[in-house]
Amino acid sequence: MIAIINYGVGNLKSILKAVEAVGGNAKVTFDAEEIKRANGVILPGVGAFKTAIGRLRTIWHQIADIPKLGICLGMQLFATRSYEDGVHEGMNVIPGEVLRLPNYVGKVPHMGWNEVRIKKESELFDGIENCSMFYFVHSYYLQTAESYIVAETDYGIKFPSAVEAGNNYGVQFHPEKSERTGLKILENFLRIVKA
Repeated sequence: MIAIINYGVGNLKSILKAVEAVGGNAKVTFDAEEIKRANGVILPGVGAFKTAIGRLRTIWHQIADIPKLGICLGMQLFATRSYEDGVHEGMNVIPGEVLRLPNYVGKVPHMGWNEVRIKKESELFDGIENCSMFYFVHSYYLQTAESYIVAETDYGIKFPSAVEAGNNYGVQFHPEKSERTGLKILENFLRIVKA
């Protein structure tokens, strides 16, 4: 079972439907016993860093060893700290900082389809062509070392659109809104979980 963590943010139903569409058994939950039984965890991606990290800390010890897919905000929670509405400490599994997109890039939030350039091999991107299009909605991005970056996107600046460290996988885009290619990301994550 895939646990979609309900830490007080939105977009839960669309992620649930997308996981089910690729054959996954998933449940939206914040129940400790259900999370313990999960084979994989999805950290959803709409909401405020401060609220989400506060709730995530309370269950982190239960999910630390489980494969995780962080989507948008969910990916940013992996960072050392975020500067969204103050300074907030993250989980520090992918060292780096969450920064606001600079105004000179154009419209913020960055919203819509954009190209994702794969920088290194990852099981998460198996079967996905380089420079495929994915759907983004975000005002902040993760700044981290090259060694963690799987893919990047250019929106006035280059930022990581996919990162990876151990059993922690993160994507800045929304796979549940990215049609066929997004569903392939979720399918690949299910395969990683089963392995």
